[in-house]
Amino acid sequence: MNSQTLSLNLVDANVNAHNAQQAITKRLDDMESIGREIARIHAPSVDDKSRFPAEAIAALRQAGVFAAPIPVKYGGAGADCIELARGCWILGQHCSATASIVAMHHTQILSVVHHAKDNPQLQNYLRRVAKENRLIASVTSEVGPGGDMRSSSCAVEMMGDTYKLTKKATTVSYGNYADDLMITARKNNLSASGDQVLVIAEKGQFILQDQGEWDTLGMRGTCSPPATVTAEGAAWQVISTPFADIATHTMVPTSHIFWSAWWFGLATDAVSKARELFRAKGRSNPGVTPLGAHRVADLDAELQKMEYEVFGLAREYAAAIAENDLQKLASLGFSLRINTLKLNSSRAVVAIVSEALSVCGIQAYKNNGPFSLGRHLRDAHSSVMMVHNDRIQLTNAAMLLVHKGV
Repeated sequence: MNSQTLSLNLVDANVNAHNAQQAITKRLDDMESIGREIARIHAPSVDDKSRFPAEAIAALRQAGVFAAPIPVKYGGAGADCIELARGCWILGQHCSATASIVAMHHTQILSVVHHAKDNPQLQNYLRRVAKENRLIASVTSEVGPGGDMRSSSCAVEMMGDTYKLTKKATTVSYGNYADDLMITARKNNLSASGDQVLVIAEKGQFILQDQGEWDTLGMRGTCSPPATVTAEGAAWQVISTPFADIATHTMVPTSHIFWSAWWFGLATDAVSKARELFRAKGRSNPGVTPLGAHRVADLDAELQKMEYEVFGLAREYAAAIAENDLQKLASLGFSLRINTLKLNSSRAVVAIVSEALSVCGIQAYKNNGPFSLGRHLRDAHSSVMMVHNDRIQLTNAAMLLVHKGV
């Protein structure tokens, strides 16, 4: 290769990189606009009425956000974990329900993207999801195993080229509003509780029965009541990759990263409100630093630590996926870091929002003012429950008994 050809190749590479970065910036700018102009406006009503954030989800669908994780060759944007996490952070600053729904959708569709392999039916499914910008929900919790995602009571029943299953789920996140469901179940009636598969149930192939109520302290707009799920479809919709591998390589790390990103967004908005209030106090008395301003500086420092951990793990995961380094993703060291991210982020968001409320005082305690943080605090406390911290701590403790690395 001569020097002229090398120079042209470098120019092309730089142009492609520039165009790719512009596309990412455009997608994130669109999400910021939707978050600020739609999600934030409707967030109080979503919370007060415990209703689905229909306006924001419709706008995100129109913008192609639900197709973002799908590779370009299947009609998506091919967004990596870093970009997807940044989008969750952006939305988390405006509406927790909207951010959590997007976070959960991204995890579900990536569970197909990363494990479609050479299966033409799964690849065609990704094309349909991208074309229609379908919203995907998960059904992993169950009466009996509870929140233990790695254990199932229900089982898939195969009948030639079709399957059917019935699952009594303790929660079905936004199930009434999802296009498709991803359901965990035992591989068959003879399988052990941990011998699981992930099953796709497309719209029109499932029914939610015996639905309970969703009247919760926070995250009211996720509309996630218990329900009995009955589903049937084609045999190819039972993904051949063992769910244990899907969970290790995709579902656990991405859910912890995306959840942590929107908790970071929630904390960011709380700190922004505290900053804004103290700036207003400073303007009313020029030259005098308002009492308690040092606590806002401390909040900002805590926020920086949260950002460093969230996006540090997002970059580490994105690099491993780009290199197809499955050995790293299955390592005890990485699993410990991912689990610890969830533990640290869920604690940090509660601590930061609580401190912001204390710093802002009565202005944050009121429900009807511009500095209100009541909804933020209630939503922040949901973070402990999303795969309960106690369960994760027990898992980490067991891994530490045998882990010899750093």
